[in-house]
Amino acid sequence: MKIKTLVAVLFLSTGATSALAQSTDSICNVNSSISHEAVKAGNYKDAYLPWKAVMKDCPLLRYYTYSDGFDILKYFLTTTKGKPEYDKYFEELMGVYDQLIKYTPDLQANIRGVRSAEKTLALKAIDYLQFAPKADPNVAYEWLSKSVNVEKSESLAAVLFYFLDSSMKKFQVDAVHKEQFIQDYLNASQWADDAIAVATKESIKKDYQLVKDNLVALFINSGTASCESLQEIYAPKIEANKTDLAYLKKVIDIMKMMKCTEQEAYFKASFYSYKIEPTAEAAAGCAYMSFKKGDTDDAVKFFDQAIQLEQDNNKKADYAYAAAAVLASVKRLSQARTYAQKAISYRDNYGAPYILIANLYATSPNWSDEPALNKCTYFVILDKLARAKAVDPSCADDADRLISTYRRHVPAANELFMLGYKQGDRITVGGWIGESTTIR
Repeated sequence: MKIKTLVAVLFLSTGATSALAQSTDSICNVNSSISHEAVKAGNYKDAYLPWKAVMKDCPLLRYYTYSDGFDILKYFLTTTKGKPEYDKYFEELMGVYDQLIKYTPDLQANIRGVRSAEKTLALKAIDYLQFAPKADPNVAYEWLSKSVNVEKSESLAAVLFYFLDSSMKKFQVDAVHKEQFIQDYLNASQWADDAIAVATKESIKKDYQLVKDNLVALFINSGTASCESLQEIYAPKIEANKTDLAYLKKVIDIMKMMKCTEQEAYFKASFYSYKIEPTAEAAAGCAYMSFKKGDTDDAVKFFDQAIQLEQDNNKKADYAYAAAAVLASVKRLSQARTYAQKAISYRDNYGAPYILIANLYATSPNWSDEPALNKCTYFVILDKLARAKAVDPSCADDADRLISTYRRHVPAANELFMLGYKQGDRITVGGWIGESTTIR
């Protein structure tokens, strides 16, 4: 008898619990429907209480419960500015974000299209900046940093902007943050570029490009974009980090991007990096350092190393041209020409080496006892400048300026006639130049 009674009690209890659960689900669905329809109608006041009930009793029922909540609370925040209840609604808004982040894994398991917790954290940071009675840039930066360092190029375009903006504001009140701000700029810019590269919609590309332009503007206006500023940041730290390859590479990349390759910090970072892991980039940095110190032989040696280590022919061309310019600066003309020709061999549409060779010839035009024949060197010079324009239109202005100068030095027809030459004849310029040209 006791057993039958116990079974009956358990049965009744189970039924009651099931009925209670069904009742709760039913109430949740009713409240969710009421609040959602009210939100769609813009009736946020009537949506508020049933929405709160759904948030409390059935937080996993609908994903749109949370988006509805953001709309409801932002409405109250915009209509209660300056009133005592404003702070309450703000804290409630932050709480909705926290609850959504907490339940994100459960929602993702049952509902498609639920964004990541990190994306939600970034949106929380943006709303915090917009609605907080007294926003703390450190708080916003912490949330945004956590988000973008996970999401990277999948971060929303606006999030990348707010991330760097909050980093700049942090730097403005904390000078120690300067180095991190520079790194944040580099990261955000790279993520924007990556997003542009994979975007399939033109509108999305435009969004990220606009943000990229704004990131550049923020960086320029931050006061950290000068070579002097980067030297000030990195110079004292390189010696302490001379065995930290990752740190040294970061310094090299930043200073190269900012075209600060004349700074001592760049040279030292390149030197220590080269000692740990010889790379083309590090070797080039050592070459520039050697040149600055007046050691031409070492500079050329390091440029040779850079050419050897580099896989990209365009970069090989740049290193060869740099070696040519170094040799030209100390009047080692023949060697300079050899490296200029090497640069052309790596990049056939490279105009600058042709211009350099033309200038090398112009510094040493004399190869004959006949002044008129020496003037024929300028025909070869004009050949090089015309070739520079033909292969590389970007250098046309420089080539034209030099053509107008050197054209004045070619021999007159009567000067050559007396030596047995006329227009259209081929002539070989002797000496170290050793090139043939056409008289015109």
